[in-house]
Amino acid sequence: MQRDKGAGTGAAAVMLLGMMLLAPGASAGAGGAQSAAATAADLQAERNSIDAWRAGRVDRLTSDTGWLTLTGLFWLKQGENSFGRAAANALLLDNTSLADTAGSFVLAGRQVRFVAAPGAGVTHDGRAVSSLDLTSDAQGEPTVLASGSLRFFVIERAGNLGVRVRDLDNPRRRNFRGLTYFPVSTDWVCNARFEPYEPTRRLKIVNILGMEEETQSPGAVIFTRNGREWRLDTVLETPGEQELFIMFADGTSGRETYGGGRFLYIPLPQGHTALVDFNKAFNPPCALNDFATCPLPPPQNRLKLRVDAGEKKYAGTPERRS
Repeated sequence: MQRDKGAGTGAAAVMLLGMMLLAPGASAGAGGAQSAAATAADLQAERNSIDAWRAGRVDRLTSDTGWLTLTGLFWLKQGENSFGRAAANALLLDNTSLADTAGSFVLAGRQVRFVAAPGAGVTHDGRAVSSLDLTSDAQGEPTVLASGSLRFFVIERAGNLGVRVRDLDNPRRRNFRGLTYFPVSTDWVCNARFEPYEPTRRLKIVNILGMEEETQSPGAVIFTRNGREWRLDTVLETPGEQELFIMFADGTSGRETYGGGRFLYIPLPQGHTALVDFNKAFNPPCALNDFATCPLPPPQNRLKLRVDAGEKKYAGTPERRS
């Protein structure tokens, strides 16, 4: 899955708010100054939580490993795949940090080996590379090679192996325009019903490149809005995760928000109750950079409902794929 790793829910703060929203006297019908004060306190607590969450998201986006650094993505063919600035290379990246031919990515079955061109200046952990077997991100932390401000490594998506390139001096990072949001509202903090799937279901998820993968769905969250129930399938990305992942589209998609939908993380349900905070809905990486491979919401998670909460469209324009 392609997501903002670490874009967590702030589970403790959100759980606390959820309990406050359910507390006696917190409902609109409680009446009086005490109810108004409780409502104001709930809203301020939510704003504080969301402000901290947004700051963390920006920190991650603008870091050396943030999505704003992506500058290239190349899919490998079996055999030798030459890489460099010169037009004769199979994998061409016109960047001053790269030699005319930096070397070749050699794909043999499922194994990738990088063979550097003499004097190309490619390093790994600060040491010059001549030849090195590469671990992909599907096996954990990938092997990262460097050339000047560039960082490149192997990724795997739906069985396809490719080379992802970051540029620490990417103009998209230097010229980041910030993020915009709908106003924070406790109306979009929902104590949803969690309906577990027994056995766990397998969801077919298609990414923005048309590649298809299967994911594990432990259940659905059901929340009430505008007098009716709405349902979203969740995904457990890896065993032992403390959060569930939701991909969804809604009535704002392609208008106020990114057309490919948005992402959301929720704490693991407590029994049959799940706390869903749509104020923490955020854009997939593809909204910020055209070299990401974002999964798209499955058909059942495309809501005929306006979710006017969370992150809006990015003001910048993603780079175009070559």
